Amino acid sequence: MSKKNQKIKTSGPFVYSTDPDFKYESDDQSEAQSLPPAHQALKVWLDRIGGGKTVTAVRGFVGTEADLNDLAKQLKATCGAGGSAKEGDVLIQGDHREKVIAWLTSKGYKAKKAGG
Repeated sequence: MSKKNQKIKTSGPFVYSTDPDFKYESDDQSEAQSLPPAHQALKVWLDRIGGGKTVTAVRGFVGTEADLNDLAKQLKATCGAGGSAKEGDVLIQGDHREKVIAWLTSKGYKAKKAGG
């Protein structure tokens, strides 16, 4: 690949510095530590996505992506349904709000129904 066809990766508006001791500091923060269950304030929503499919959404989780995926896995197993963990939310296929709230409170999370 020729040099003119290579893509240059930049992080933000900074392109070049004449200072030989310059060190670029990114604004990206490392992933936040997961809060203990007692300090999590989760809200359980009933949503419709895609073609009108109903999903139970758990929002408000503060923590790492791995911990969110573990929570999603346990909730899917508890409800006996499929689902996913995306963008900080856990989505469970179907209306499982009561099961989800019961399971979360039994594990020490603060969870309540939200939305209409």
